[in-house]
Amino acid sequence: MKRYVTGALAALTAFCLAGTAMADISDGKVKIGVLTDMSGVYSDITGKGSLVAAKMAIDDCLKAECKGMQIEMISSDHQNKADVASATARRWIDQEQVDVLADMSNASIQLAIAPLVKEKNRVALFPGGTARLTGDACQPDHVVQWMWDTYVQVAGVANRLTKPGTSWYLVTADYALGHQLELDAKTAVTAKGGKFLGSTRHPFPAVDLSSPLLAAQGSGADIIALANAGGDTVAGIKTAREFGITDSKQKLVAFFLTANDVKSVGLPVAQGTLLTEGFYWNLDDGTRAFSERFKKEQGAMPSAIQAGVYSSILHYLKAVAAAKSDDAKTVVAKMRELPIKDDVVRNAKLREDGRMVHDFYVFQVKAPGASKGDWDLYDLVGTIPGDEAFRSIADGKCPLLGK
Repeated sequence: MKRYVTGALAALTAFCLAGTAMADISDGKVKIGVLTDMSGVYSDITGKGSLVAAKMAIDDCLKAECKGMQIEMISSDHQNKADVASATARRWIDQEQVDVLADMSNASIQLAIAPLVKEKNRVALFPGGTARLTGDACQPDHVVQWMWDTYVQVAGVANRLTKPGTSWYLVTADYALGHQLELDAKTAVTAKGGKFLGSTRHPFPAVDLSSPLLAAQGSGADIIALANAGGDTVAGIKTAREFGITDSKQKLVAFFLTANDVKSVGLPVAQGTLLTEGFYWNLDDGTRAFSERFKKEQGAMPSAIQAGVYSSILHYLKAVAAAKSDDAKTVVAKMRELPIKDDVVRNAKLREDGRMVHDFYVFQVKAPGASKGDWDLYDLVGTIPGDEAFRSIADGKCPLLGK
């Protein structure tokens, strides 16, 4: 476990002190625990970059709404294991008085953490993850889901590409995230009159995606979709290129591909791939300003998850300052009440089910000759307003709403 001074990311001990604490905040400070992937398949899109993003959010709030507050951030590697994450979170809450947990982008971990924060009256800020967090597994007084979820990652591109008779085949990571992506894909494709031909599931993390992609290619599907993330998606794109899938009439879709992944793969391999994202560094002046600040610290542009860590923590801290309390239910209620305004998200609001809705985007990876710079990776294909992009509250069926 590491502790960070908010004024200097390299420091490993001490506190962020910014004047006297607010009287109604427990222990006189707000304590943030960032549980992230420091060494696994998601480390490039979470990991150290999530810590940078969290530090930026704290520093930005201390300069404005949080001036005079005392804030501490600690972090640990969850190793993509639900038992490790749960044990760490429970220890943080019971022994170190952590008020809010952030990041935790692994779906299995999210489903373990959600009931824990309800039990302990704490808040969990998930930058993305399984749509079950605003469905059957919802905890709307304690869980906030920020940037993306499995439904919107699928629906944006599936609704755009699927016509009556369009056939799909999925290569799916065999764990909670992949399963949910597959379920949401089936629902979206069939609703548009398309055909779901099947899927092949691979271990998480993947060792070799040759067999699943050969099965997908042999299915004759119009669209082959990668229902995985991180290093698994990168491996899938590389293997698809080797098999000539991206040069054929079959289209390759990645349900969760980030700019960092594309940078890793390279435009010659990833070009033409369709995807949806809730954030891209080059959308407007605000996203460019935030991303350049982040790049100075991290050496790379932020992923959507890292941008979501920043945005969700910043809004949480603003709510603590406005409520003059760190009580979980009080803060989440204030988060719904306050307008969401930062350099990351557009036209955003926090719903009663814990889902933050905002503008979402469909992109296509550029051909190498069309790129004008090192991180110029996407062409914007379309913007989807939040109320259209995300699953409705009624369709989510959160059982706790109204109780």
